[in-house]
Amino acid sequence: MTAMRGNRQEAHQDFFTRFTTKTAKVLGHAWVFTAALVVLVVWAFTGPLLGFSDTWQLVINTGTTIVTFLMVFIIQNTQNRDSAALHLKLDAVMRELRITNAKLYEAEDEGEKELEEQRHRMEEQAEAGAD
Repeated sequence: MTAMRGNRQEAHQDFFTRFTTKTAKVLGHAWVFTAALVVLVVWAFTGPLLGFSDTWQLVINTGTTIVTFLMVFIIQNTQNRDSAALHLKLDAVMRELRITNAKLYEAEDEGEKELEEQRHRMEEQAEAGAD
């Protein structure tokens, strides 16, 4: 029963990953921006014809709100996967370069203050090594 639920959840995640990847790629094209711009221009030109009615305003407000709401999740999912892949690649590079500073391996779990302190220390080390 648990394995079945795990397979179903994994299939759902695979579908969502494929969906968000494809959606992000499609929506990132210039023609999508152009299409959105055309929609806005058509909407703006229909304003005087429709007397700038509440319905006319509601159409663009509702449409843009829904698109924005959904895009937040698509962008976040894409960024999460990209970030995880980047961390894996950086970890591999660090292993190949034999960098053993454990703090660097766990940097993504640090707070802003700790990251800033770590960055400052790295800059000081780089400057000291350059002399």
